[in-house]
Amino acid sequence: MKFLIGLLLGFGLGVVIGLLVAPQSGEATRAQLNEQGVQVHPGAFSEGIRARAQEALVQGNRLYTRTKSELADRYARAKSGEL
Repeated sequence: MKFLIGLLLGFGLGVVIGLLVAPQSGEATRAQLNEQGVQVHPGAFSEGIRARAQEALVQGNRLYTRTKSELADRYARAKSGEL
């Protein structure tokens, strides 16, 4: 029960402090985001994300191949009694 009270109190204080120190109103922030969203080309994000995903896939495949060969080698040594 104390945890729940602390959680709610912390949430409430965070909201109040956020409202007090906000640099501009929510309406102005939404307008600014809409303006910036129009300036950004829709394909720019998807190309960057696609490139990063492709690199992560390549790295994952390298790690998989290396781990698979290491485990196969250890298994072979353990099976032959070398370990």
